[in-house]
Amino acid sequence: MDLLNELMQIGFTEYEAKIYLALLRDYPATGYHLSKTSGVPRSMVYENLSRLHARGMVLETMEGRATLYRPLPPKTLLSRHESEHERLISGLRNGLEALYEETQDDRVWSIEGRTSVIAYANRMLQEANSNVYLVLTDDDLAALREDITAACARGLKVNTLLTGEDDLDCGRVARHPPLESELQELTGTLLVAIEHGEVLIAGSTAKQVMRATITRNPDLALIARQFVWMELFTQRIYARLGSDLLERLEPEDRRIFESLDR
Repeated sequence: MDLLNELMQIGFTEYEAKIYLALLRDYPATGYHLSKTSGVPRSMVYENLSRLHARGMVLETMEGRATLYRPLPPKTLLSRHESEHERLISGLRNGLEALYEETQDDRVWSIEGRTSVIAYANRMLQEANSNVYLVLTDDDLAALREDITAACARGLKVNTLLTGEDDLDCGRVARHPPLESELQELTGTLLVAIEHGEVLIAGSTAKQVMRATITRNPDLALIARQFVWMELFTQRIYARLGSDLLERLEPEDRRIFESLDR
């Protein structure tokens, strides 16, 4: 973990983060000592210590003619930051939601970045009030599992097609044949479709940024739902086929079904 960058992401400047990390390793310390151990120029160390002290991030005391500093304990620091962050988010949520009114349209939108895509998919699951259709990789299942389980608990009919190796004990679930997943290029696909609502389809590879298409277009949404429904239907039929019927399939089709057993 890059502690310096992590601290900067919660509001520390680079110099403040360096000083705080140096104090954690060795305290109490003078500003002169901290300049040497933190790498912050002596001309800047006292200014940054003053700001940290004013924000309650470090404590100070006088000993003789020297000012000594010690860090606010990490647990206290992070608990306080968490509380402040929660208050900020709560205020923003109320203020921003008051400005936003969701509109219904048939346009096809796009969004980039895995964090944003997963957050959007989570919101869809949280707000769903009817059938849900999913295509999930192992990574996407891990990211969405909590909201999928919650959707099942609300009584929604959740229909899931898994393209990885993890399991889901919720709703109707089938595992897509690995060979067919490769042939159809589904191995990196995420699909979330809500009955009479939105559909999100995303794809990514190790070399590409995750990009999703989102739409309420009823025709496109129907195609997405029907794809999952037909795959689940096919799996139910396959489960009832005996070896004699499998032998009657074309070799290419038979290999696809047989890949399920591997």
